[in-house]
Amino acid sequence: MDKVQLGRNEALFREVNEAIAATSTRTAATEAGFVCECGDATCTHRVTADLAEYERIREHPTRFLLQPGHEDRRVERVVHETKRYAVVEKFERTVESVVRRLDPRTRTASA
Repeated sequence: MDKVQLGRNEALFREVNEAIAATSTRTAATEAGFVCECGDATCTHRVTADLAEYERIREHPTRFLLQPGHEDRRVERVVHETKRYAVVEKFERTVESVVRRLDPRTRTASA
């Protein structure tokens, strides 16, 4: 898979998780089952995280929430890991550029 498509896949999963977080917040939940934000378009893993944890991850447009072991070390590094999830940060320039451009929070802020 090329790097641009990898970044697009991850950004799509992030968009789904943004909707999950928004819905969970409206229902006063404290945690949610998020989709794994890895680059594998066929991944169906769910990752449970507190909404506050998810918000800390989303403060960085190049960080993503993954099932542990789903990281792609060619383009990202694990910056935090628990039994329930891993947080990765993109370092490969092409992928980093794609995910920054497709970040829904940045797009909304600049629109």
